[in-house]
Amino acid sequence: MLKVIELFSANTPNGKKISIMLEEIGFDYKVTKVDLDKGDQFKSAFKKISPFSKIPVIIDHKKSKTIFESGAILIYLAIESGKFYNTEDQLVINQWLMAQMGYVGPMLGQHHQFHHYNPGRSKFGEERYFKIAKRIYEELDQRLLNSKFLSGENYTIADIATFPWIARHEWHDIGLSQFKNLTRWYNEISKRDAVIKGFTFMNKNELPPKAQ
Repeated sequence: MLKVIELFSANTPNGKKISIMLEEIGFDYKVTKVDLDKGDQFKSAFKKISPFSKIPVIIDHKKSKTIFESGAILIYLAIESGKFYNTEDQLVINQWLMAQMGYVGPMLGQHHQFHHYNPGRSKFGEERYFKIAKRIYEELDQRLLNSKFLSGENYTIADIATFPWIARHEWHDIGLSQFKNLTRWYNEISKRDAVIKGFTFMNKNELPPKAQ
């Protein structure tokens, strides 16, 4: 039997967003691995469903729809399932989701490139993105001082989108445990059964790292 949702993905923070969401909403899905190291993302067949050669992408086989860009996928799945996208809170949810898409993810991704993958290549790049990453931690911590979750009292797609990026805190060398509110949020989400299962969608031994 054909799985309803086919997830084209790799074991990255953006990839984990969607596997976590699919586990949270309980949709039947199949994972098709895109090997980024081998350049699968640039093959013509994949570019037909992902114009910018990026993962993740989903195909909803039941509705014959293809959706690219992780934020758009999260919104689609939230609407289809009726979960984690409360009508009365959508404006706030959208703001925190877009903040992750346009700021948190890209900036932490640059920090990964300079600090984790290519240390010593550019002092300017390492210092610049370390400072930005630290500021992101501070800003998220401040938000979570007065808000249980990013968009308010409810766990939403904004949290699902942001969590996998903070789950790479060991790469950031900033010290997640120094940020009390962010750590509280991180620990609460990391214990969710769907998050644990979604986090391990390509490596069954991988768990969200503990706050340090």
